[in-house]
Amino acid sequence: MTYPEAIIIAIVEGITEFLPISSTGHMIITEKLLGLESTEFIKAFTVNIQFGAILSVVVMYFKRFFQSFDFYLKLLVACIPLIIAFLLEKFIDQMLESVLIVAIALFAGGIILIFVDKWFKNQEGANKALSNKNAFLIGLFQIISVIPGISRSAATIIGGMTQGLNRKQAAEFSFFLAVPTMLAASGYKLLSNYKTLFFNTDQRLNTHNISLLLVGNLVAFVVAMAAIKFLIAFLTKHGFKFFGYYRIGLGLLLIILLLSGIDLKIS
Repeated sequence: MTYPEAIIIAIVEGITEFLPISSTGHMIITEKLLGLESTEFIKAFTVNIQFGAILSVVVMYFKRFFQSFDFYLKLLVACIPLIIAFLLEKFIDQMLESVLIVAIALFAGGIILIFVDKWFKNQEGANKALSNKNAFLIGLFQIISVIPGISRSAATIIGGMTQGLNRKQAAEFSFFLAVPTMLAASGYKLLSNYKTLFFNTDQRLNTHNISLLLVGNLVAFVVAMAAIKFLIAFLTKHGFKFFGYYRIGLGLLLIILLLSGIDLKIS
C-alpha cells in the first residue's frame, strides 16, 4: 500500500463512518477500485484507522464523556449484543469479501431510509431520556450492521428512533456507541492477527506500515469531524431521503456491473 492509497481509504472511512451509507461497504469498493490485494495488513488498516474516527467523537463531545456514570452504563448495556458479532466472526469475514452482499445491503437499506422520516415524523419535537432497556435494544440493531453494506450508523440511528429518540438524539447516541464498539473491533482485530502483523515478513508492522497507519488515522480524524458536523446539520433539516436515494443508486450500479460480467471480486 502506498501513501496516496492510504489517504484515499482514510478519507472514505472518515466520510462514511458516521453517515448512514456504510463505511465498510465503501472501503471494500474503494479497495477494489484501487486494485489492492486483500492482505492481512490492509484488512487491519481498514479496521484500525477507525481509531482516528473514534477520536473525532471524543474531541467533539468531550464534555458528554465526563457528565455521569449513567452515560457509560448505557453504552455498556448497548454493547452487550456485540457478543453475537464475535461469535459470527468467520461468517462476517466471508461476507466482507462479497461485493454482491454489499450491493444488495446498500439497495435494501436505501429503501428503508426513504421511509424512515415518514415512520417517525411525530418524534422530532420529542426529547426523550434513554433508559437501559432502550440502550440494549439499540445495541441489538447494531448487530444487523455486521452485514457489509448495512451501515452501523444507519442501524443504530434507526434503532434509536424506534426507541422514541428524535433524529439528533439518535445520531448522537450512534456516535457515542461507535467509540466502545470500534475500539473493541479494532483491538480484537489486532489481537487475532498479531502473529501475522508482527512476525510475518511480508505483512508485519514495519516502519512503513506503521507510518501508513498514523497517516490514515490522522486523515480519518480530520475528515470524520467534518462528517459529524455535516450529518447533524443535514439530518435535522432534511432527514434521511438523500442518503436513501444515494444508497439505492450505488447499490443498483454495483448490481448492474456484476450482471454485466465485470470482475468486482475482492482478491
